[in-house]
Amino acid sequence: MQINPIPETNRPLKTPLRRPLLLAAGSIALLGLGLMAARPAERYFDIAKNLDIFATLYKEVNTYYVDEVNPNTLMKEGIDKMLESLDPYTNYIPEDEIEDFRTMTTGQYAGIGSIIGRRKERPTVLMNYDGYPAQKAGILIGDEVLEVDGIDVAKRGGVDISKLLKGQAGTKVKLKLRRPGKETPFVVDLTRERIKINNVPYHGMIGADIGYIQLKDFNQDAGRDVKKALVDLKEKGAKSIVLDLRDNPGGLLHEAVNICNLFLPKDLEMVSTKGKVSDWNKQYRSLSAPVDTAIPVAVLVNNYSASASEIVSGVMQDYDRGVLIGIRTYGKGLVQTTRPLSYNSTLKVTTAKYYIPSGRCIQSIDYSRRSSEGKALTIADSARAAFKTRRGRPVYDGGGVSPDMEVKPPTLTPIAQSLVAKGLIFDYATEYRLAHPTAPAVDKFGIDDAEYARFVKWVSGKDYDYTTKVETTLSDLEETAKKENYYADIKDQIESLRRKMTHNKDQDLAKNRTEITELLEQEILSRYYLERGIKEASFDSDPQLLEALAVLRSPARYQGILAGKSK
Repeated sequence: MQINPIPETNRPLKTPLRRPLLLAAGSIALLGLGLMAARPAERYFDIAKNLDIFATLYKEVNTYYVDEVNPNTLMKEGIDKMLESLDPYTNYIPEDEIEDFRTMTTGQYAGIGSIIGRRKERPTVLMNYDGYPAQKAGILIGDEVLEVDGIDVAKRGGVDISKLLKGQAGTKVKLKLRRPGKETPFVVDLTRERIKINNVPYHGMIGADIGYIQLKDFNQDAGRDVKKALVDLKEKGAKSIVLDLRDNPGGLLHEAVNICNLFLPKDLEMVSTKGKVSDWNKQYRSLSAPVDTAIPVAVLVNNYSASASEIVSGVMQDYDRGVLIGIRTYGKGLVQTTRPLSYNSTLKVTTAKYYIPSGRCIQSIDYSRRSSEGKALTIADSARAAFKTRRGRPVYDGGGVSPDMEVKPPTLTPIAQSLVAKGLIFDYATEYRLAHPTAPAVDKFGIDDAEYARFVKWVSGKDYDYTTKVETTLSDLEETAKKENYYADIKDQIESLRRKMTHNKDQDLAKNRTEITELLEQEILSRYYLERGIKEASFDSDPQLLEALAVLRSPARYQGILAGKSK
């Protein structure tokens, strides 16, 4: 995403004139030229005509519709629906949403430093940012929010509550909360502070010589945040780096360039943009001296790595500068820019596509082509064009960035999915924290036999259920057999299988203990160490990270992958 103002211009789009056929009747040629010259005027007439229709229609609806019409709501819905026909990234931002938009692009706001969401129909603290008012005041993950400055928020969503909590830095806000297991609510008086959401929520050493950097956003200063983490890790002895871009939706284009520049030489082409307006055909090059152009790098990506994440991962791949591990990225190769509108509103509009050094655009959906149902068409794998990295490895456009090594993320078992979805893992961690005011360091913490037995006892009788894949398959078989008149012949066998395969919660809790224990450890450690606790607790069970560590610990394998000779 690029958030820079477009140079002021009202020039009509340049349409090349086709040379008319040299016919004997020169008037035909002149007529052709006249039609071409008239097209911009016709276009402006169409715009004016449709705007007039829209204005008169709006006036008639407002005057004659049977109920009162909210003009702001009606207009916003009309604009949103119009822009929706283009792509999901071209958006109208009214004045009352500008502050949220600035927070999204800058990572800064004034508030208390908490994430509030609804759990079991109750507004609940889901996470605190380390070192900010909520955490310093002793507010805990799992606390229920009852009131904000005397306003009952029981039926409000997280977005509405967030707006109440935000305000000018230095101003006061009063929260009424209820802690699980406590009947009496309590009140906390807080002073809002300027909150800076770090683009790098975690960095640290894994073992003696591998540094790990988690990059979650490309807001302002993302390049500086990564540089600071990289330098710190090198000072601690890092001989190779894992750069984690998973679940990173992207952000500012120039910050992606700055991050690539940390690992690649100065004055190297990083990305170019091409749009309908020639002013947006630009090339972005590295402008600074790099931190390290030789240190081995493994880049982790998944299907939620998008936009600026794909620029970084694609550039690192195109220059054979790092090994990409994970699954194919999202495929967003579109650049957005903001344009000011009247009454302090803003338009965020797609102005160009970006192209990484090999020449490929990784946009996966063609919004200019639609199915008969109006759905934008995805570029087929068979239509993806081949390009080459600097060392000659084949790479492809039109569908995200494919990793050099595909490693799929783990899939939770049905019982684990149910425990998470029903909030039982969350609730147990909340109760654990209340019973244990302190916890050992992350690498010393573990769920032992006695603790897991307590969890099994605690969860017994709780409201959760699930259907296993085997049960689903058996039901599908039964339905098909009935349709094809085979059911009577195999009814006894199906019922016998169902008796043997119908899940037993106690058995599944025992059989899937390792997976459930990992979820419990991550959630419990978040109560003491916030995001850092979750991240460090996942290190020994993250297959994509473990593969990255294995590659970095084998220089021959690392170089072989970059040369296209091995996996």
